[in-house]
Amino acid sequence: MPDTQEPVIVVAEGEQYALLSSGNGATYILRSKEDRASTYIEGDDVAAFLTEFATVKAQYPNYDTDRLLAQLWDQGGYSWMATPDEE
Repeated sequence: MPDTQEPVIVVAEGEQYALLSSGNGATYILRSKEDRASTYIEGDDVAAFLTEFATVKAQYPNYDTDRLLAQLWDQGGYSWMATPDEE
């Protein structure tokens, strides 16, 4: 897990998923609350992730936050990169 000394900003949050940002947008954290796991997106991967997020939002304009983030988590493959949250 990256060192997140800077404030964490909530980008989008539902009951099951959350999308957070830290480092002035240098790191994004896609979190599954049910799985208690998070994927950290950094560096060159940030631009690709933000493009994918925008694409999902455009494809599914009627989806709520949880459904949008679940689409990224499951079909986007971000669950494969997740690590357990520290407690």
